[in-house]
Amino acid sequence: MNIEQIRAYCLNKRGATEDFPFDEDTLVFKVLGKMFALISFKWWESGEAAINVKCDPDYAQELRTEYNSIRPGYHMNKKHWNTLHLYEGELNTKFILKLIDHSYDMVVKGMTKKMRDTLLDL
Repeated sequence: MNIEQIRAYCLNKRGATEDFPFDEDTLVFKVLGKMFALISFKWWESGEAAINVKCDPDYAQELRTEYNSIRPGYHMNKKHWNTLHLYEGELNTKFILKLIDHSYDMVVKGMTKKMRDTLLDL
């Protein structure tokens, strides 16, 4: 899975936008201003493709135990974020997309009812 496929998938989600709020190398995907995925261009250019995604804390621990290429979120809250190291080849495309979906859903779930209603109207 390449960076453009991930970008297209993330931007296809309802209310999703992209931004570079930290620096010119870190692409952030948001839903109504809340982050659900981050990609570092430096990682991709160096051959170490990875993506940070939000995750339920219990599920995050389970994934880290089961997969060597899923680790605590790099430069993120380690309880709520995982880094998926895609370059290791352990994670298939369908599973990566499932984890992006989970991240998006976690962010939406944490929104106020008013924000969720706004999202439904988009």
